[in-house]
Amino acid sequence: MIRIGPHQLPARAVLAPMAGITDLPFRRLCLEFGAGLTVSEMLISNSDLWHTRKSHLRLAKDDNALRSVQIAGADPAMMADAAARCEAMGADIIDINMGCPAKKVCKRAAGSALLREPELVAEILQQVVAAVSVPVTLKIRTGWSPEQRNGRDIARLAEDCGIASLAVHGRTRACRFNGEAEYDTIAEIKHSVSIPVFANGDIDNADKAVAVLAKTGADGVMIGRGAQGRPWLFREINARLAGTTCAAVTAQERRDVMMAHLSALHRFYGELQGLRIARKHCAWYLQDITNGDFRAQFNRLEDATAQLDAVHGFFEQHGDNLQDAAA
Repeated sequence: MIRIGPHQLPARAVLAPMAGITDLPFRRLCLEFGAGLTVSEMLISNSDLWHTRKSHLRLAKDDNALRSVQIAGADPAMMADAAARCEAMGADIIDINMGCPAKKVCKRAAGSALLREPELVAEILQQVVAAVSVPVTLKIRTGWSPEQRNGRDIARLAEDCGIASLAVHGRTRACRFNGEAEYDTIAEIKHSVSIPVFANGDIDNADKAVAVLAKTGADGVMIGRGAQGRPWLFREINARLAGTTCAAVTAQERRDVMMAHLSALHRFYGELQGLRIARKHCAWYLQDITNGDFRAQFNRLEDATAQLDAVHGFFEQHGDNLQDAAA
């Protein structure tokens, strides 16, 4: 099993932090399906801005789960202060984002933009590690661009600075989410350090997870987009790694998970915001088994009960066909 500081993870597949997606309801759901760890949505390091409702929701915690909070920024002192504040609010692990390719993050010289400045990376990591007593982890890409692929150097630097584990998305910042993930590069990074390494990128089924672990030698896999609308992917990966199989998700289970998730979103965000967020999750849950007609109808609904009734009705009407698709 993988250890991050004093924490032993119960499984080798963990949930990637994703802004606008890995909120508390989704993290809880992935944990129920066997995720070894979940990481919160990214928080900006300027704690003066944490008074907003958005930040409060991102800081929401589950007292029954290991809590990893991700922070992002480019000022070492501010990052250290943010880490200390997160620890004081109950974070068990501090995760540093140096992998986000979003322009609004990179233009502040944060996220994956930091990979161009190893000296600044070292200063941030050293100050954050010194500021907290909990483990600090790091998420990176393989480099800024194919011409500046320095992930191995950053990984070694991170280990020297006291980082407890590393997650590597197998693309450079310039590649964003295009092309195939560079598992060879992740393998080079893994073999250059002794801390746990999670391979991330394009892992959307259990067989792929096993293949990526074999290819990279990574300790675990980090699942991002592959879990959207498919939280049961963690159950499938865990079974495959254990040398067993698990029953495929049924249409009834998919319906029940959807409805429980949508209800949790309505409660967590309030009905108005919950309705909007539920729309994208509904689309992900049904992406492989329906066309856009139901999605368009669902997106026009303005009432939480109406959303739940629509999902229930959809499965009642199409249950037999959905059963075949789910299998």
